[in-house]
Amino acid sequence: MGLTRREALSSIAAVGGEKAVKDALAVLGLGPSSHRRPKPLKLGNGLGQGTRVLVLGAGIAGLVTALELTRAGFTVQVLEARDRVGGRNWTLRSGDQVDYKDGRTQTVGFDPGLYFNAGPARIPSQHRTLLDYCSELGVPLEVLVNSSHGAQVRPDLQQPAFTVGQAINDARGHLSGLLATAVQRDALDDVLSGEERQRLLAFLQVYGDLSQELAYEGSLRSGHQESLSHPGALPTSAQPVGLERLLHPELWGALLHTEFPEFSATMFQPVGGMDRITDAFYQRLTEQVQLGAQVRQIRQLEDGVAVTYHDRHSGREQVVRADYLVSTLPLPLLARLDTDFSNPVKAALLSTRNDQATKVAWQSPRFWETDYRTYGGLSWIDHPARLLWYRAMT
Repeated sequence: MGLTRREALSSIAAVGGEKAVKDALAVLGLGPSSHRRPKPLKLGNGLGQGTRVLVLGAGIAGLVTALELTRAGFTVQVLEARDRVGGRNWTLRSGDQVDYKDGRTQTVGFDPGLYFNAGPARIPSQHRTLLDYCSELGVPLEVLVNSSHGAQVRPDLQQPAFTVGQAINDARGHLSGLLATAVQRDALDDVLSGEERQRLLAFLQVYGDLSQELAYEGSLRSGHQESLSHPGALPTSAQPVGLERLLHPELWGALLHTEFPEFSATMFQPVGGMDRITDAFYQRLTEQVQLGAQVRQIRQLEDGVAVTYHDRHSGREQVVRADYLVSTLPLPLLARLDTDFSNPVKAALLSTRNDQATKVAWQSPRFWETDYRTYGGLSWIDHPARLLWYRAMT
């Protein structure tokens, strides 16, 4: 009688230990393989010995560059114009001050423990390298609720709101019903065989939750309504949202956004705010990063590069030289500096434009949870704000 799988693994463990068992499980497709996760960049030790590199900008790109080059033996200096690291990765808490370009200032007045990620606020599970850096740097993560079928959508402010779940399932039901009608009217006879048409109809009935007559009459997937006259009776499906409302362009985001890998589950966020990531990088690079250094000029030399910057702390102009320069500045900002780049490069920089984005946060009682039973996710509305993002329960 042959060995069972359990007996075989027990024998492997007795001889080779834990690693041997893990390797055997990987071969059998039952455990994690040795290549399951990409690792952060690993440059050769001593590769940069005796070479000096300037990095412009202490956002996430500049910090990652500085960390990896430092590990490889390069002498690195990071110049950052602000008095903080992170770039657009900016988390606001009580007491923080926001300076606007028109001269206004605003002081954050959130209760202690609350925060606002003014820039990026979520990490898709596909961003494996960043997740690996979080693991390496000891940044704890938690799951972020990026989508909720209970969130409200209102593509037309003249019409009542309905839920994301209604939008998704009613759209699926209506389209399934239309396609089933087309099949029944022989509209697809020239592209599908008789057997394929029957299979398609069976699929559409399940996919769209159609009736026996292959019509869409509503679905419990979209939510249910309780009987007011018979409390406790089995719920019935809600009246479906009309197809004409579901075809509103403002609703397309609600129907599709979780289909894109960057917005699909599972999403993560650092516990306590997105700046926990850049702060963790900064703790490894405090000697390399110079804050308050506003770059004015870049000049290419025969043996390297020279950068002139204004030191906001001392009030002086400083010149620093290096063998190489890595700029992580936004291109429109780089275009405004005094540089000796070639004309084609300057023209390319001037052709870029910043995208427009606005995020507004406020503190209030969580009425979306108590009144609407919405726990995280997004709402779409026909309004300049377009998106409402609900802070999930923690």
